Amino acid sequence: MTNSPKKRATKKDQLIRLLGTKSGSDIRSLSAKLGWQQHTTRAALSGLRKAGYEVASKKPATGELAKYRILSAPEQGAPTVDQAHGA
Repeated sequence: MTNSPKKRATKKDQLIRLLGTKSGSDIRSLSAKLGWQQHTTRAALSGLRKAGYEVASKKPATGELAKYRILSAPEQGAPTVDQAHGA
């Protein structure tokens, strides 16, 4: 019996998990948790959208940072984030 190695969570997996919460997350928090600069986080959100994820943003009226969250995932057979970037 062989033990298969556990799949390591990628940054993309972590981003999807963080955006999958009911309250969502803001760019600053996402960037800090993923160790990315804010422009990289915005680019990753754009990549998710191109791959078929429905990513919503909501800007609170109180002047706080906008919160982002995933409303729906792509359908089966839709391109992955890597395919959407031409990789």
